[in-house]
Amino acid sequence: MSFLDFFTSSKIGFSEGLEEFKKEKNGVLLDVRTPEEYNFEGHVPGSVNLPLDKLAGITADKSSHIFVYCYSGARSGQAARYLKQMGYKVTDLGGITSYSGPLE
Repeated sequence: MSFLDFFTSSKIGFSEGLEEFKKEKNGVLLDVRTPEEYNFEGHVPGSVNLPLDKLAGITADKSSHIFVYCYSGARSGQAARYLKQMGYKVTDLGGITSYSGPLE
């Protein structure tokens, strides 16, 4: 891993990223919004909620590929950088505002 890898993350379109997530054996779809946003504004089916300010408590296996999203893409970018520093493979999906599928 190079020095610059700590400041960059893989970012693709939301729909494309979800398709990649569905193909991953060890994929985790992580919503880093607040619990209120996750529960009351809806979330992508199959996602788990771990707010940005609670990421230090992540318990996913390091072999997991984490696909992270938030509302607009700002928090997901921060989360992706942090998770990469922790040694995870991360794809930043950006904001749920660009998602057009069903919500739970």
